[in-house]
Amino acid sequence: MNVAAAPNQTSVADRLSVTGTGNALELRGVSKMFGALAALSDVTMSVRPGERRAVLGSNGAGKTTLFNCITGDFLPTTGTVRFFGEDISVFPAHERIRRGLRRTYQISLLFTGLSVLDNIYLACCGVSRGRFSFLRPRRNDALMATSEDLVNVVHLRDVKDTRVSELSYGQQRQLEIAMALSGAPRFILFDEPAAGLSPTERSELIEILTGLPGHMGYIIIEHDMDVALRVSESVTMMHNGRIFKEGKPAEIEEDPEVQALYLGGGE
Repeated sequence: MNVAAAPNQTSVADRLSVTGTGNALELRGVSKMFGALAALSDVTMSVRPGERRAVLGSNGAGKTTLFNCITGDFLPTTGTVRFFGEDISVFPAHERIRRGLRRTYQISLLFTGLSVLDNIYLACCGVSRGRFSFLRPRRNDALMATSEDLVNVVHLRDVKDTRVSELSYGQQRQLEIAMALSGAPRFILFDEPAAGLSPTERSELIEILTGLPGHMGYIIIEHDMDVALRVSESVTMMHNGRIFKEGKPAEIEEDPEVQALYLGGGE
């Protein structure tokens, strides 16, 4: 991944290599209440820098609420969230983005009237110091060079000048990954990136995720167990807002209690 540096900033490649010390992400006793409903209950989890974790569970298990509490879309009712050692529990979402945390969503959030490259460029601008500039990018614009590199990372080179509205659904999900990679994030949360994809598109997604720099950590929420287990090195299983089990992909896949829950046989 050859990415050019923006003016007065370190290069994307350099920033991607900085993982910090200790854990990338730590949740301690995180709970989220909606009235009398406990969407999350006493969730404690640690993820190392560079670790790739899958979070599995049936609908209503609390997976998306967990992401919302990590990213700042929701503030936890109780508990703490630390990002590379810093307590971000009460930080708004934009402050967490500035610290290198990124997320994709289940519903596409793209500028459908613009090209693939323009969408990525705007994402890069949004996390740069010059994000409020309305000047047309110059031919030697460093952020445009970065955008070109990200197009390659997500395998969209052939359609980089195509309007997003003309892309397949799978290509739009690939574009979302490129936008999440803007600004050299330290950690990414992928929210069901394989949802609605064809078998061919799922294979493309697996190739993209496994091809990311080895030091870039992420958590993936995914209903497609095959995809989740192939792109992760550790798995957290959730049930009724709590962590049910954790382990290596092979351990989770073979666990009879996990199979019962995931296949709908558990109570």
